[in-house]
Amino acid sequence: MAKNTELSPEQAKYDVGDQVAFTLEKQKFAGIVEKRYTNSFLISFNSDDPAIVDKYHNKVVINNKKLKMIKAAPHKKEEPKKED
Repeated sequence: MAKNTELSPEQAKYDVGDQVAFTLEKQKFAGIVEKRYTNSFLISFNSDDPAIVDKYHNKVVINNKKLKMIKAAPHKKEEPKKED
């Protein structure tokens, strides 16, 4: 079975490097998008709660519908290569 590589409108809002907010175990966190999956993202974050750190090791996979954008990552515009 072929993988669906098209991005949903919800998922297209986020890209690797974006800073996002999310709720985890009734606590609010902010983190950075590390990797994109089909319907979710791998987010790295910091926590002062030892139980959260022990359970998640500062990384968590969150559904794209549960994320809120804080700050988009700067994106380089690719310039067309000039042929000599």
